[in-house]
Amino acid sequence: MGKLGHDTKHHLSSKLVFLLFCVGLLGVVFIADVVWTSSSSISSAYQSVAFNWALQTSGKVLFVNATDKKDNEKEAPRGKKHHPAYKFLPATYADLPAPELEWEQMPSAPVPRLDGYAIQIKNLLYAFAGYGTLDYVHSHIDVYNFTDDTWGERFDIPKDMAHSHLGIATDGRYIYIVSGQYGPQCRTAITKSFSLDTETKKWRSMPPLPAPRYAPATQIWRGRLHVMGGSKENRHTPGVDHWSIAVKDGEAIEKEWRTEVPIPRGGPHRVCAVVNDRLFVIGGQEGDFMPKPGSPSFKCSRRNEVVYGDVYMLDSEMNWKALPAMPKPNSHIECAWVLVNNSIIITGGTTEKHPVTKRMILVGEVFQFHLDSLTWSVIGKLPFRVKTALTGFWNGWLYFTSGQRDRGPDNPHPQKVIGEMWRTKLHL
Repeated sequence: MGKLGHDTKHHLSSKLVFLLFCVGLLGVVFIADVVWTSSSSISSAYQSVAFNWALQTSGKVLFVNATDKKDNEKEAPRGKKHHPAYKFLPATYADLPAPELEWEQMPSAPVPRLDGYAIQIKNLLYAFAGYGTLDYVHSHIDVYNFTDDTWGERFDIPKDMAHSHLGIATDGRYIYIVSGQYGPQCRTAITKSFSLDTETKKWRSMPPLPAPRYAPATQIWRGRLHVMGGSKENRHTPGVDHWSIAVKDGEAIEKEWRTEVPIPRGGPHRVCAVVNDRLFVIGGQEGDFMPKPGSPSFKCSRRNEVVYGDVYMLDSEMNWKALPAMPKPNSHIECAWVLVNNSIIITGGTTEKHPVTKRMILVGEVFQFHLDSLTWSVIGKLPFRVKTALTGFWNGWLYFTSGQRDRGPDNPHPQKVIGEMWRTKLHL
């Protein structure tokens, strides 16, 4: 009897201990779960910050695909979170596959130039004005001789001539300079126009353009100087106006500019070439930097730009025709082209801004537009990406100088204004 009572009491104590043990274990599990959930949330936040920082330092950016996110939100069950779709877009995403070219560095220009302009006449490349820095513009011409690969002559431009964003063309002796921006930063455009006799180095005044334009497409065709597109007086609004005036031996033989058929799409910084009695306009952009409102120095202020690769041809009946576009949008190429073997070769430029960072992206490819088939090829890479290059061609060598180059192979954003000269042997 005593033994039975003792056993019963012992059995009840064992059950109580077991029960308390279970309750304690559940409590520990509950507390651990709360701590784990809290720490996971903190850890996720930390990892997110660290992950984003790592992406920034690696030269890549992370962005949400808006379409995927919207679709995922539609498909996710109510009350449950659904992670959006992420995609990586490196800074160099706009680079195109292209063969390597062997480049040789030549003597640099006497001064670095941005938004300078150039004309080649026979073995001489005339490099006009341009920015030295955003606060300083050049007021002279430097001449490069392809025969002995040296920079030689230097002479001044007229004091009242524009310094950048010019319209420029040649008939093989005389160079015609039309409108453009006078002064540094984002100062106003002027209508004044001039011609230069490259043999005597004498300047003549030309009838002023009907309205000021920044970087209009300019070319001589059928004895007339054609000027079209560019940006209007506020530096941002694209113009589609097209004017022409008859010229001969460096002089206008008409008193006024004639209105011609407008170009289908306006804007500055485009190739303008005449080949086989056809006028071609290639690439360009809509919009540009504008002077900051109220700034006494006309300090440049960023505005939205749309870069395009459109190609237009004006035929003998003065009708515009759209042709196949460039392999990618491209601008700042108005003096970055040459004619070789019935084709137009274009070096560098700028393409659409990065869709996430909104930073300018420079172009590092060499393009060829075949005029017989009206097709495009990417024929090589430059030694670096560059915009507003000044390009020439002599004895099978493709040359380029000046402009603004990139920050390195993995960073296509603009940095240094250069005066370097490079060349490569073309095998087309």
